[in-house]
Amino acid sequence: MPKIDKLLTTTPALVTAIDAIRRADFIAMDTEFMRESTYYSQLCLIQICAGSHAFCIDPLAEGMDLTPLFALMQDKNITKIFHAGRQDLEIFVQLTGEVPCPVYDTQIAAMVCGLGDQVGYDKLVYHYKNLQIDKSSRFTNWSQRPLSDRQISYALDDVIHLAEIYPRIIADLTANGRDKWVQSELESLADISLYQTDPQTAYKRIKARNSKPAQLNRLAQLASWREKEAQKRDVPRGRILRDDTLIDLAGSNPKTRADLKKIRGFPGGENGKFGPAVIEVLKKADAMPEDTWPLKERPPQRERPPVAIIEMLRVLLKHVTESHNVAPRLIASADDLEKLALSDTADIPAMKGWRREIFGDAALALKAGQLGLTVQKGKIKLLSL
Repeated sequence: MPKIDKLLTTTPALVTAIDAIRRADFIAMDTEFMRESTYYSQLCLIQICAGSHAFCIDPLAEGMDLTPLFALMQDKNITKIFHAGRQDLEIFVQLTGEVPCPVYDTQIAAMVCGLGDQVGYDKLVYHYKNLQIDKSSRFTNWSQRPLSDRQISYALDDVIHLAEIYPRIIADLTANGRDKWVQSELESLADISLYQTDPQTAYKRIKARNSKPAQLNRLAQLASWREKEAQKRDVPRGRILRDDTLIDLAGSNPKTRADLKKIRGFPGGENGKFGPAVIEVLKKADAMPEDTWPLKERPPQRERPPVAIIEMLRVLLKHVTESHNVAPRLIASADDLEKLALSDTADIPAMKGWRREIFGDAALALKAGQLGLTVQKGKIKLLSL
């Protein structure tokens, strides 16, 4: 068995390590990254644990080629285990253009196991190993070199614990017949659009109130331009223009560079480097046909359901989630309950698959008067009527 260093800084060492774990059924993974001064996450460290092997990969090491790792990320015979892995997956999508597969997120599994919504890694470790994890290096600057032994040990502990916990989670889910529940939730992680930002929809992220149609269109075009500039320059959006500056520009609609000095927070005023581009964006926005303008999204106007029905459904949901030991958010949101209160055919997750089996059908029976709620010894009980 080849000796693998805790920190890999050369491509040959990486190749040796990948070869050593190639036959593993699963690998636990984590990343450390920085994003304070960039648009895209700056990958600083990759941690992997598989069987008796645990090592860190230094992507910042001179000459390091991550191609062998990227190939492993697409090996369908090896499950890649993450905890709350969306940002980790986003990094790999940005680097390779592909979503790693297959992947397993223990945060999603923890919700099905009844540990609560968006379970933190420290809570997961405490639940399964009764350990308080070291948080001392959580906010370290992972881009600085050299990395200390303490930093490397801290980083490795995360994946070592995760590799030990994963089989126990699987055993719990299998024993309760819930492994398929998790798989249905994990399918969404394979959607590459989850990790990409479309400049055309960037304006939806900006909280602008009472925008008139023309103003909203200008804001949409400005936000799209800013998103592309931030991506091209790899800087945070706010380094280009702040949200409140975009809102002010969309409302004031300056026609010349001289007008820009009236815009609060516009960098450099009329002499700012982004001035010509902004004026051009606004000019093109005003020339767009009205039928191409974005529509302001308003909450759908629907009949308000009786409060009593919603409250009954909420009590039923609490009973079901406590009985099955799953997180309520995994079954139905408050908005879903309103939709279900209004319609027995509501198109919501709670009326499909395993959610319908444990909650949806009972909710319909409750609405139809075929099921009742009562209290016995301080606990909610269901009664067939």
